[in-house]
Amino acid sequence: MYFCGIETDITKHKDMELNDFLTHVVQRRPLDTPEIQEFLDRMSDEARRVTFELNGSYHTMEEVRTLMSRLFGRPVDETFRVFPPFYTDFGKNIHVGKNVFINACCHFQDQGGVTLGDGCLIGHNVVFATLNHDLNPERRAAMTPAPIVLGKRVWVGSNSTILQGVTIGDGAVIAAGAVVTKDVPANTIVGGVPAKFIRSIE
Repeated sequence: MYFCGIETDITKHKDMELNDFLTHVVQRRPLDTPEIQEFLDRMSDEARRVTFELNGSYHTMEEVRTLMSRLFGRPVDETFRVFPPFYTDFGKNIHVGKNVFINACCHFQDQGGVTLGDGCLIGHNVVFATLNHDLNPERRAAMTPAPIVLGKRVWVGSNSTILQGVTIGDGAVIAAGAVVTKDVPANTIVGGVPAKFIRSIE
C-alpha cells in the first residue's frame, strides 16, 4: 500500500509473508504451523471479500477482470474471461495465460499453485484441489500442497476434479466428470474415475 507516495510497513510486511508462503509451498512442505494457519485465515478473508463482490451482482467483463486481478494479486490479460460465480479461499497462487476461459461455478483451492496455460477452456463446476491430508489419523489435520499445471489449449469438461500434483499436457482433453489423479500426456483424451487414457488426438 502506498500513502502519499510512501510504501507502508503493513504492505511490505504482508508481501514478505506471501513470498515466504509461496517459497514454502514450492518445497511441498506441510502447512502445519500456527503462523501458516494465521496467514491462511487472513488470505481466506481477503479472498472471500473479493469473491463476494464478484459473485454478488452483475459486472461487465472489464469489471470482472479488474476484480480477478485484485484476487490474483497481479493483472490478468485483456483476453481472460470468467463467468461468475467463481470460488477460491486463497487466490494469490493462480496464474492464467492469454485467451483463457473459465465457466461458472468453478472452485480453485490454489494454495499449492494452479497454472492455466494460454487458450485453456474450463467447464462448469470444475474443482482444482492443490491440498491433501495425511492418511495417518494422528497427522490428518496437516495439509500438504502440490501444484496443478495445465499446458496450452487444454479443455477441462464440466464437473471434473483435478487433484494436486497433476500436470496436463498441451492440447489434452479431460472428459466431463473425470477425476484426474495422475499426469496427462499432451494431445490425449482421458475420462472416468479415476481418469484413464481414452485415445490420442490426431
